[in-house]
Amino acid sequence: MKRILIHEVGPRDGLQAERQVVPTEVKLDWIRRVADSGVDIVQVGSFVRGDKLPQMADTDELFRVLAAASHTATFSGLVLNEKGLERALEVGVGLICMGVSASGTHSLKNTGMSTEEATERIVAMARAAQKAGRRVQVSVQSAFGCGFEGAIPFDRVRGIVEAYLEAGLHSISLADTAGHAHPAQVRRYIRCVRELDPSAEVTAHIHNTYGLGMASVYAALDAGASAIETSFGGLGGCPFTKVAAGNVATEDLVHGLQRNGQRADIDIGALVGVAQEVAAFFGRELPGCVYKTGPITAKGKA
Repeated sequence: MKRILIHEVGPRDGLQAERQVVPTEVKLDWIRRVADSGVDIVQVGSFVRGDKLPQMADTDELFRVLAAASHTATFSGLVLNEKGLERALEVGVGLICMGVSASGTHSLKNTGMSTEEATERIVAMARAAQKAGRRVQVSVQSAFGCGFEGAIPFDRVRGIVEAYLEAGLHSISLADTAGHAHPAQVRRYIRCVRELDPSAEVTAHIHNTYGLGMASVYAALDAGASAIETSFGGLGGCPFTKVAAGNVATEDLVHGLQRNGQRADIDIGALVGVAQEVAAFFGRELPGCVYKTGPITAKGKA
């Protein structure tokens, strides 16, 4: 069976909409423990203005501290513009993530740019990052629908993907920013990207806003996605979309994969422990399931 890569985005996507700022030392503890659990990539934060998004104000510091020790996981960071890219290059981000929203409304709210302007600038930024020797992942945000605009024409999504591929960018994430995706749609979109470029590394970033998150993740895997982006406890949601809701929970996906004989190398107990601490920190129940029930072990007991 093909190895499914797990990209933990809790420290960025999970926290970005939270009003209660997580202290740097607490965040570092969560990141280190998730990284040491065996997941493949951990998204540490986004390179945005701290006064605009206080939860991400310590992103540069986090990367500098994490660089002082070795980890098996790759640390990724999200950039929105050229200034963010400069910061990411300066602190040595291992995987630089950037993207374009297929929704013009969401693009303006999130970046202040139209989809067309964002595509041109992101492609140029991604190529600059590649020339600097960095791994790059580009995404299509709001690929499956938008809370403001509703359905997004597939040709618009396809056009952004084609622009990426023409620029030599072959690591592509389709992001369900508004949570509108459903399994048949996800399967169709992933297959389309793979038809455009069979060698493309396709990632699915799925939100569970309307309860179809896990079903859509498995549809993505069935269609050939090589990686899934998830968040501890299912925390998260884009603050610039109409209805912000959580991601698929990392520990839920890993539990499902392990029940199917995959990714036994990941310490699910460690993931459950982090999700429990995140829930305790914010003082509320998170959307995930397995951190509350405990995993089903090889002996069939939780």
